Amino acid sequence: MSLCPCLSGKQYDACCGPLISGALAAPTAEALMRSRYSAFVKRETGYLANSVHPEHRADYDPVAVQHWADHSEWVKLEILNTSGGGPDDQEGTVEFLATYRQKGTTHVHHEVGQFLRHDGRWYYTDMKITKPVTVRNDAPKIGRNDACPCGSGRKYKKCCG
Repeated sequence: MSLCPCLSGKQYDACCGPLISGALAAPTAEALMRSRYSAFVKRETGYLANSVHPEHRADYDPVAVQHWADHSEWVKLEILNTSGGGPDDQEGTVEFLATYRQKGTTHVHHEVGQFLRHDGRWYYTDMKITKPVTVRNDAPKIGRNDACPCGSGRKYKKCCG
């Protein structure tokens, strides 16, 4: 037995495994999101296709999804926020980070996934990619002839510059 790739701390057979196999339906939008991540890890692309809402499957690209699953080393899933998506809700969102490696480079996929309950089952409907925030350095620029900020007493150009 192994731990579930979704990092819930549970065994795979007691977490995402029964959802991916079709033995159980996801009780919440977050559970569906976790199982979709685990399906990427396990390369269960049939489950990924079936967990997309029937009205949204026209936009689903099975070749691209298979390529992404096959050519990525999935590192971790972090759930940042959920809104709705509970056992009694009809809609929900799950904001998450999925970290993966491709060709030696680590990437972080930051998404707000949207989910809808249809005929008693949760489905993935759409997503919004969250773009990284640009960080501005508003501190004054250090000149070449200024004292080095490391505290050595030397000029920046002769020390750390």
